[in-house]
Amino acid sequence: MGSSSGLVDWRGRPVDTRKHGGVRASIYIHMLVWLSNVSNIGNMTNIVSYLSVKMNMGVAAASTTSASFVAMMQVFTIPAAFLADSYLKRVYTVLFFAPIEILGYILLAIQAHVPSLHPAPCELAGAAAGAGAGATAATTEVAPGTCEAVHGSNLSLLMLGLYLICVGEGAVRACLPALGGDQFDEGDAAEQRQAASFFNWYAFAVSLGALVGLVAVVWVQDNKGWDAGFAVCGAVVLLGLLVWAAGMPTYRNKVPAGSPITRILQVLVVAFKKRNLQLPENPDELYQPTNDDSAKGLEILQRTRGLKCLDKAAIVRGGGSNGGAWSVCSVSQVEETKIVLRMVPIFLTAALGYMPVSVVLTFTVQQGNIMDTRMGAIRVSPATLFVIPTVFQLAILVVYDRAVVPALRRATGRVGGVTHLQRIGVGFVSSLASCAVAAAVEVKRWRLVASSSSSAMMSVFWLTPQFFLLGVVDVTSFVGLLEFFSSEASDGMKSIGSSIFYCMLGMAAWLNTMLIELVNRVTRRRGGGGWLEGANLNESRLDLFYWLVSGIELVAFMAYLLFAWRYVYRNDQRIAAAAADAVDEQEDKKAASNGSLVQINQI
Repeated sequence: MGSSSGLVDWRGRPVDTRKHGGVRASIYIHMLVWLSNVSNIGNMTNIVSYLSVKMNMGVAAASTTSASFVAMMQVFTIPAAFLADSYLKRVYTVLFFAPIEILGYILLAIQAHVPSLHPAPCELAGAAAGAGAGATAATTEVAPGTCEAVHGSNLSLLMLGLYLICVGEGAVRACLPALGGDQFDEGDAAEQRQAASFFNWYAFAVSLGALVGLVAVVWVQDNKGWDAGFAVCGAVVLLGLLVWAAGMPTYRNKVPAGSPITRILQVLVVAFKKRNLQLPENPDELYQPTNDDSAKGLEILQRTRGLKCLDKAAIVRGGGSNGGAWSVCSVSQVEETKIVLRMVPIFLTAALGYMPVSVVLTFTVQQGNIMDTRMGAIRVSPATLFVIPTVFQLAILVVYDRAVVPALRRATGRVGGVTHLQRIGVGFVSSLASCAVAAAVEVKRWRLVASSSSSAMMSVFWLTPQFFLLGVVDVTSFVGLLEFFSSEASDGMKSIGSSIFYCMLGMAAWLNTMLIELVNRVTRRRGGGGWLEGANLNESRLDLFYWLVSGIELVAFMAYLLFAWRYVYRNDQRIAAAAADAVDEQEDKKAASNGSLVQINQI
């Protein structure tokens, strides 16, 4: 292979595909994905404990702050993606924003270390009873009226540290999937297969980072202090950034093609201006893209059926095409807008479908804090329970990519074995099941509390089934949604395609926050406290809240099925049977060759 059109190296020179891109370049990207998620997932799963124990927040306040933190991390992918696609290369966007994330961890470490920057510890109910050898998790319940939550300038410092992490991590999440996609030429059969595997291994790197973070970061935070935990997180992200930067000479970089948001607005405005005009019978009479558009890095898209009202933006009137970008738009520009609008229903239903994941992750740690956390002679942190689905994800991702996908590819002729939307649908079924199982477990725990005033005799490992189902969600829906939004987006807005995926996750977290507030208001009006109010989860009705979310998920899944059935992919996910067989045969020969080398080395 020679040069690849429209891509440059880090110095702006045309790339040579023999030296740039491919699997070698993607390894550096996966390293940053892995190490950044060591810090972020470890923190996201344990941040509720930090807010409630260290910052003395109540159940609702800690849950909403945690959900808002997760949501803002996704929202900040939008401005970073806009800069990467419009003005900066993706590599420079990561280089600029990633240090901001490290600064956020430094601020949180300082606040956790300096006593005057965080509230005094709460007085604990049953402290005297907890002094004995038979103390249980129930002795750590907070006595009402003894805590002062973080406030004032200390609260501002806390929010600043959290939001700096959101800004930096948002840029990393927006750019790395798109940068990884740039490393493979989908016009080449071998690289097309590698591109399909890239997102599976991207998810593998995320899960591996989660595994290390849940074991190492959570252990440091719980045993060495939150200040040491945040400092370790900053150091790990710095290490990942240095490793990733070492791979810059090998990357294929997409040249920024100008603001995609501006191009979309131009189509909408021009189409509205020409709403009373009639479309020509011959589609060739519409304004076609020029060679200048291709030279600017814009993808040449063919006209498709549907949303014909937008096609009017490409009508050429008497003045020809000299009226400017706000007077006439090319067919490719119109198609780029259609792509975004067609993804909107999938985005909305996926956000609702992913909401149970945010709900279960938010409350499971709090449930574990008041359950029996013993495993033999040792106690485990509730946050480390996420290790169980993470190990499952790592195993199933390898099996899926190396065994299931090749078999499905031969049967269906599709690059990924199944379509993106089919894979997403399997995940949503698992999401619904996880929320229903969580409700059933909480019913059992709540009944135990009602009979004995404590759930400390109920093992925390009752929470593992819902974790297993969440693992299935990440293997299916996480990878499927990321690949869907990234592949369906045009070349000029690949980073924005990744940010749409993460914004969907953020919207799910925000919907979770809004639902908590709404449920508390409604249930409070009926007398007494709300379902999720107060600092004591034993006095809440989390089981009813889980059932409510399960009902919402069921309705959202039905809507998703409708929109997924009607969706028309812009890219054909099928590959020629001969090409699929050739690629698989090539990989088999390579694997056999590697096996022979191993045997020779052993001799």
